Amino acid sequence: MEYANLDFERRERTGAPEIIYGAGKTPEQIIGIIKAMISGGEESILVTRLDSDKYKEVSDALYKDEVKYKYYEDAKALITGDIKAPDGIGYVAVVTGGTSDIPVAEEACVTLEYLGNEVKRIYDVGVAGIHRLLKREEDLNNATVVIAIAGMEGALASVVGGLVKAPVIAVPTSIGYGANFGGLSALLSMLNSCASGVSVVNIDNGFGAGFQASMINHVGK
Repeated sequence: MEYANLDFERRERTGAPEIIYGAGKTPEQIIGIIKAMISGGEESILVTRLDSDKYKEVSDALYKDEVKYKYYEDAKALITGDIKAPDGIGYVAVVTGGTSDIPVAEEACVTLEYLGNEVKRIYDVGVAGIHRLLKREEDLNNATVVIAIAGMEGALASVVGGLVKAPVIAVPTSIGYGANFGGLSALLSMLNSCASGVSVVNIDNGFGAGFQASMINHVGK
């Protein structure tokens, strides 16, 4: 393909197929890549960062070709084919500081489910009302991995890291007022966390957190 060099050996090499990053690609390019991957034997494909305008054109083409798919509006993600049953060690808890962080969380959740993980969503339990988080302590402690997603000052990751025995993957979001600097303040807070076992991905990178959590949840499988 003139605009894409597909990696058909990635599943064998890494355990997961190539994921299509929709941002920056035209609908025609996304459709072409999906068709090429299906022709190459991929039964299920994940497209991330697919906004509603591009989705309309992509869905029309998939429907015409009788390709089964599902679009996840909050996550801005599309999956063709069937999602495989969970086969990880346990479940991944996805926690948000606020409701405004849910789109990033849903990108993580859809990625996790696509890769064969059970997910427990724990939303709107930020440090401004920490009693909400403490009520879910049992769910957090029983998770194999916890993804902590927050904007503003990003304190949620440190608090969760001090409560659980599982690895914590922190995701700073761009949610916040001016001094949040588009998520930079949350990113720096999470990078400077005093809680052990906290790793950090890039701002708004729900996909990256979900993929990393899936790898941890499949160690030894």
